[in-house]
Amino acid sequence: METRELRYFVAVAEELHFGRAAQRLGIAQPPLSRAIRQLERRLKAVLLDRTSRTVTLTEAGRVLLVEGRAALDAVDAAERRTRRAALSATGRPGLVLVTKASASTELLAKLLDAYAAEPDAVPVEVILSGPAEQRRLLCEGRADVALLHRPFDSAAGFHTEELTTEGQVVVLPAGHPLAARAHVHMADITGLPGLPLPRWPDPDGTYPPGPGPQVRDFAQLLQLVALGRACAVSPESCRAQLHGDLAAVPVLDAPTVTTVIAWPPHSRSRAVADLVRTATRLS
Repeated sequence: METRELRYFVAVAEELHFGRAAQRLGIAQPPLSRAIRQLERRLKAVLLDRTSRTVTLTEAGRVLLVEGRAALDAVDAAERRTRRAALSATGRPGLVLVTKASASTELLAKLLDAYAAEPDAVPVEVILSGPAEQRRLLCEGRADVALLHRPFDSAAGFHTEELTTEGQVVVLPAGHPLAARAHVHMADITGLPGLPLPRWPDPDGTYPPGPGPQVRDFAQLLQLVALGRACAVSPESCRAQLHGDLAAVPVLDAPTVTTVIAWPPHSRSRAVADLVRTATRLS
């Protein structure tokens, strides 16, 4: 199969309309129809059921839509990584590391300092992303390596090395009655009057949904907690970012959080290998 044919098929499969797909692709409808028929002949499979009114996917078409999207994503990622490798040869940033904003701040600072001291270190660009975005950026080839936090971030399909494991705390306004306790349980804070757990934008569904306000990042969440509008369950290391108007109390039955460094399994980058080696040496 050609990538051009896959792009044509994915457009038709997503639009379920040849006219709209042709407009989206910037081509005329007749060559699009011919390309889809040629693809079906090559695969010896009917991909689309067509009538004068509707276009629907067959079972084979549904399979190719899933596989085709993945293949096109891989091609696009390969192009981005290749372009970045070419740029690194001219002195431009050689590595892109993505991590969740406000997460693993101390670990990240130590890692960047330790790696910069290595004799063959290349410049590292850091992307601070929203929750659940690190995996997408790594898959798309927009990043070379990521810091992920299990169990909330899936590391499936990547090579990983574990760096740290820590418990979680609940972040509360400093004057709240629970702030004086030595520890709490999840039952103590679930449904806490006036301090609901937040809702994160999470297309993968890996962050526990709360009934409280939707937040985009940890800084926004801390402001809401300080205003008495929410509480937050976060890794123990978040204490370093708390101000005097906030308190952190250990949550005994919250799941532990493991920070891992992750990279694509097909990576052959020496710089990635050196960065991973530095990270594991620090753990």
